Amino acid sequence: MFSMKPTEAAPSGRVVRVGIVGCGMVTQVVHIPTMNFLSHLFQVTYLCDVSENAIEHSQLKVAGTSKPKTTRSVEELCSAPEVDLVLIATNDAFHASQSMLALQANKHVFIEKPIALTLRDTDLIIDADEAAGGAKVFIGYMRRYAAAFNDAVKEVRSIGQIRYARVRDIIGPNSVFIAQSGTYPRTFSDYHEEDSEALRTKTHNDIEQALQAELGIPVTKETEMMWQMLSILGSHDLSAMREILGMPKGVVGFSPCATTGSPFWSAIFQYPDFAVAYESGIDQVARFDASIEIFGDTKTVKVCIDTPFIKGLPTTMVVKDSLPDGSYRESTIRRTYEDPYTLELKEVYEWVVHGKTPKTGPTDARQDLEILGMLMKAIAK
Repeated sequence: MFSMKPTEAAPSGRVVRVGIVGCGMVTQVVHIPTMNFLSHLFQVTYLCDVSENAIEHSQLKVAGTSKPKTTRSVEELCSAPEVDLVLIATNDAFHASQSMLALQANKHVFIEKPIALTLRDTDLIIDADEAAGGAKVFIGYMRRYAAAFNDAVKEVRSIGQIRYARVRDIIGPNSVFIAQSGTYPRTFSDYHEEDSEALRTKTHNDIEQALQAELGIPVTKETEMMWQMLSILGSHDLSAMREILGMPKGVVGFSPCATTGSPFWSAIFQYPDFAVAYESGIDQVARFDASIEIFGDTKTVKVCIDTPFIKGLPTTMVVKDSLPDGSYRESTIRRTYEDPYTLELKEVYEWVVHGKTPKTGPTDARQDLEILGMLMKAIAK
């Protein structure tokens, strides 16, 4: 009665060999632990970082009979025969150059969101993907792989005319959740000065390219901070919003975050027949309040999202509707306890091994930068 069912091996019998570029927080807290759990599907075989201490610490976290090789050279990892998939979890500024190296080496490439900070870098990735044969790049928007999110995408189709929607993402410090994750990550400072300078220079150039060159917006302390906030946190919300509701026509109004205190921002997106309220921010309260809620005439569908850094916290769907007899019904559906990162990696396996085209490819991710541009242009109005 309480016995476990026998565990099946990977359907193809193949274990995908993964080289990780970037051994920071998300690698230590999410990717290595999740791949350890999915050891019948993945094995980390190579690690790369500019911090040798971070490499050494991450190497100790990897399960398996043999420890992954290590290097400070992205080129070495990408060209290694024992790597099938290159997972890029470095600073956003380096996503384009590193993914292009991996694509030139004929590897599949997973890029942690956002795809890049500029349309120019995004287009370089798209071009490199096409040159490599196409469908070789997967962007890590894990919320869009949550079971409840995909259920909600289908459920919204039964609403009929959408009247209104809300997108909300107000969270406390990630450090609070990470400290309770049981993964015990560490941060290090053994960076070479030339690596730190390269990051400062590329980030500065990207901000100027994104705001001034591509959007015609002056670079100020306020616009720089807003662009980075939208890229880091906002891209999650806007990508999910797109899949459920499509691309907005424009922005009715936007209130950007302040440069002091806890950053909060809000906007109204205009769709052909309805509006969407978007609100987001980061404060010092230890809670994770993220959701997407869609309103129709007789039904409301809401996706409730918890922190991804605590393993096994499910995303849920709440449906509120009116029954034919006029009574009210509210249902909470939790299809699985599998968390979005686990479900996302299962999709990654299907992509690498069976050729399933990912829905979060680079062309799809480009649309998020376009929405970010809509918001930034609304500041200047």
